[in-house]
Amino acid sequence: MVELVWDRKYDKNNSKIAPVSISLPFQTIETVNESSIQRQKSIESFLKDDSEIIWRNRLIWGDKKYVLPSLLTEFSNSVDLIYIDPPFDTGADFSYRVEMPDHGQSTTSFTKLPSIIEQKAYRDTWGEGPTHLESYLHWFHDTLLFLEKLLKPNGSIYVHLDWHIVHYAKVILDEVFGRDNFRNEIIWKRTTAHGDTKQGAKRFSIVHDSILFYSKSLDYNWIPQFLAFTDEQIEQQYSKTDSSGRRYRLVTPTAAKPGGDTSYEFHGVRPPKGRYWAYTKAKMEKMYANGVLYFSSTGQPYIKYYLDERPGVIPSTLWVDIPQMAPTSKERTGFPTQKPETLLERIINTSSRPGDLVLDCFVGSGTTPVVAEKTGRRWIACDLSRFAIHTTRKRLLGVQGVKPFVIQNLGKYERQAWQNAEFGNEYYAKIRAYRHFMLKLYNAQPLRGLIWLHGKKGNRFVHVGPISSPISVSDVENIVKELKKSMGNGNAKLKICDVGVLGWDFAFELNEIAKQQAAKENVNVRFLRIPREVLDKKAVEQGDVHFFELASLDVRVKKTGLKVNIGINDFVIPADDVPADIQKEITHWSQWIDYWAIDWNNKDDTFHNEWQEYRTREKPELLTESSKTYKSHGDYRVLVKVIDILGNDTTKSLRVNV
Repeated sequence: MVELVWDRKYDKNNSKIAPVSISLPFQTIETVNESSIQRQKSIESFLKDDSEIIWRNRLIWGDKKYVLPSLLTEFSNSVDLIYIDPPFDTGADFSYRVEMPDHGQSTTSFTKLPSIIEQKAYRDTWGEGPTHLESYLHWFHDTLLFLEKLLKPNGSIYVHLDWHIVHYAKVILDEVFGRDNFRNEIIWKRTTAHGDTKQGAKRFSIVHDSILFYSKSLDYNWIPQFLAFTDEQIEQQYSKTDSSGRRYRLVTPTAAKPGGDTSYEFHGVRPPKGRYWAYTKAKMEKMYANGVLYFSSTGQPYIKYYLDERPGVIPSTLWVDIPQMAPTSKERTGFPTQKPETLLERIINTSSRPGDLVLDCFVGSGTTPVVAEKTGRRWIACDLSRFAIHTTRKRLLGVQGVKPFVIQNLGKYERQAWQNAEFGNEYYAKIRAYRHFMLKLYNAQPLRGLIWLHGKKGNRFVHVGPISSPISVSDVENIVKELKKSMGNGNAKLKICDVGVLGWDFAFELNEIAKQQAAKENVNVRFLRIPREVLDKKAVEQGDVHFFELASLDVRVKKTGLKVNIGINDFVIPADDVPADIQKEITHWSQWIDYWAIDWNNKDDTFHNEWQEYRTREKPELLTESSKTYKSHGDYRVLVKVIDILGNDTTKSLRVNV
C-alpha cells in the first residue's frame, strides 16, 4: 500500500512510533442548565456504586493531544460518529469577530487575533518553513490513531478539509482506517463562483470543500436521507400520468443475473434474452392484481413507480443544495470557518440514530453539538480555544429544551504531568525548580531564605503559586505577614510595597477581600494568571508567555424576605487584547460583558449554572440584575460568573443569609 513517511514516524528499528498517550482525569468546572432536582440526582448517582450513571453531554476545553487519550479510558470503541473540521491555515482559523455593544442597541466589532496558546499549538502542529507540511501530517496521523480507537466497530468518521491538504489526508486515512473502509469523497459547494485574486486571477475560482467519509468496518450505520425531486427530475423521470392524474415512471421487473425460479412464463411472455425475472411468480401476480404493472405493445410487463410514493432522491457525492450561511444568518457567530447546521444535519442523520454518541474535537463555533442536541444525539465536543467553548455554550443555551451539559478541562492534572516531566519526581527539588522557572519567565530574580516571597522584580516582590491549588485569602495573608516582617528586618524600606502573585487558579473573593486586607497593611497586591503557554517548550523559547492581571467584579445584593436580588455594579478588565481604538469606544463597564450566570446555592463544588443572561445578535442589550425567591430561610453561597467579550471568565462568591 502507498504510504506517506515523515521524520519521527519510525524509530531506528523501523518500528512505528506510537503517539504519547497520557490518560488524565477530567475536571468538571461548570454544570449548565441543571435544575436543583437534577443536581441532587447526579450527586446521589455518584455516591451509589450500583446506581446508573446519569449521562451529561460534555464540552471540553483543552489540547487534543491530552484530551483524546484521556477520553479513551471511558470511551474506547464507544463513539458512533465523528465529525472533524481540522484547521490548516495557521492563524486564520483562530481569528474571529468580536462584537462590542455600545451603551445603546448598536454594536462595534473588531477581529480578535488568535491567542498565544492557539498560535503556539498549531505552530507546533505544522512547524514552519520546509517542515510545515510534514509536521502537519505527523500531527494529523497521531490524531486519527486516537479517533480510530474511540470509534465503534460500526461507526463512521467524516473529515472536512479544503484543497490545501485533502489529497495527503486521504492517504493517511487509508492507512489508519483501511482503503476498503473508504466510503465517499463528498464535494460541498460552499460558495458561488467568484474572482480569485490571490494568484493574480490565473487559476479557477475555488468554491468547494472536500469531506472524506470512512467507516471503521464494512458493517456500519447507514440511514438513507432523501432530497425532494426537482421539477426537472419530475419532468424527465415521471413523465407519465394515469387516469387519476398521478405521475409515474416505468421500471423493468427483470435482472441481469438469475436467482431461483426466474425463467418462468408470465402472462404469455418470458424475460428478454439474457435477462431474468427479478421477482418470484407469486410476487409478480400480486403486483398484477394490485394494478401496478403496465404491459408494453410487445407484452413485456413494467412496474409503475408512482411519484407520490417515492421518498425522494438519495444525495449524490456532489452537495450543491446546502449554501454557506448568509451574512445576516441568525446562525452566524463570528468564526470565519463556521459551517451551516444543514450540513451537519445531513451527516448526523445519515450516520447515527437518536441516542447515539457524536464527537467533534475541533468544535469551533459549536455547530456539531448544537445539531446533535437538536436531533436527540449524545455528544462530546472539544476545542483548544476558550472563545470557542464560550461561543458553543451560548449557542447550546439557545437550543429549545437543551439538556443539562458539563464544561470540563484537565486542569491541575495536566499541569502535574508537565511538572513531573520537566522537573522530576523528588518533591522539594521539583518545587524549587518550578518556582525558579516561573520567576525567570516573569523576569524576576529569585530570593532565598523566605517561605512566601520567592522573588523580586524591580521594587515588586513575587509569589509563585502552586501547581495543584488556587491562591487563597490565607495565602495572601501569609504573603503580607512575611513581607511586613522582611521590611522590619531592613530588607525593604518602602512605605507601600508591591507584590505580584502568580497563580494558575484563584479563590473567588481574592480581587476584593484579599486586596482590601493587604491595602490596610500598605501592601499593593496584583494577581496575575499563569498562562497555559508555559506548558510548552517552544512557546517559552520563543518568548510567547505573558502574564495578565485578573479582572475585577463588583456585585450588589438586595434582600426582601425570601427574595434575593443580585446586580452587577462594576466590571473592569485588563484590556491587553483589545485594540486601542476599540477601547476608546467603551463608555460603560457593561460593554465588556458578553455573558453572566448565577449559581444560587453552591455547595462548595462545581459551578452550577442555574440562570444566565447573554448577548446575541438579535438581543445586544444585557440585563445586569437577576432575582430568586428561595423556598426556605438559611445561609446560601451564591456564585456569580461573568464572561467578557474575549471569552475570559471572572467569578465572585457571596454569602447570603435569607
